[in-house]
Amino acid sequence: MSAVFPINYIEPVFRPPSEAHSLILPVTNGCSWNNCGFCEMYTQPQKKFRARDEAEVLAEIQRCGEQLIVQRVFLADGDALVLPTRRLLTILGAIREHMPQVERVSSYCLPRNLRKKSVDELKELADAGLKMAYVGAESGDDEVLARVNKGETFESTLSALDKLGQAGITRSVMVLNGLGGQLLSEQHALNSARLMNAAQPEYLSTLVVSFPTGEARFRAGFADYQPLSQDQLFREIEQLLQALELRDTVFRSDHASNYLVLKGTLGADKARMLAQVRKAIEQPQQAHLRQEWQRGL
Repeated sequence: MSAVFPINYIEPVFRPPSEAHSLILPVTNGCSWNNCGFCEMYTQPQKKFRARDEAEVLAEIQRCGEQLIVQRVFLADGDALVLPTRRLLTILGAIREHMPQVERVSSYCLPRNLRKKSVDELKELADAGLKMAYVGAESGDDEVLARVNKGETFESTLSALDKLGQAGITRSVMVLNGLGGQLLSEQHALNSARLMNAAQPEYLSTLVVSFPTGEARFRAGFADYQPLSQDQLFREIEQLLQALELRDTVFRSDHASNYLVLKGTLGADKARMLAQVRKAIEQPQQAHLRQEWQRGL
């Protein structure tokens, strides 16, 4: 008889692509904000937000230590850093005690999660093992952010990214290609670049916005949204890349949603990646683009 897995999951379970080999440890369920028009990850009834019972989480950590050899842990769900610092420190301490092989703990983070957390608190979390936070900035443009009901602004996102950086926590930031539609595409690209230039994150990735279950939720706040064509998506990425002035940021546009895979370090590889984008615009048949059936969410 096979052993029961030591963690009780409430599906669906989400993680960043780079956490494919990590232990997914849910410390909350759902997303504390859960109002973004473009996101339906946590809208199912069983994903209603709550903090998981601390004793249950600690028992799962102990069982994982007894049954598994783990090097990386991802704290789920949508924004685990909403938990109070004390509780996060207790969880990180238990991971260190019961899974001493763990080299890195990471989590999704909403900028709003950090409004009441000081840099000193974040440094405590970093010292306890929290090494990376995935921040969905989505856009640096306040009009786009308002239209999609992100609940953030350029300044609130920058403040959170600055706090993480000062605390020594690696920042992996996501921007959504096409989020502003045709109407707001240029300002979305330019202000997203302005945000990244101010923050200088360690990692930056772009994903293409998509609506697998329909656009009704999104259009409730953005009724005149017109999606970008493939060519327009590439031109928006070209604008973004052209405006980025990053010193040492790993850039990835390799999520399953992307037509064009881009990988490099900015600014060292800026010219090469711009050339790739321009080839996709001018000679798409020769640009090794993903076909529609090859793309994911």
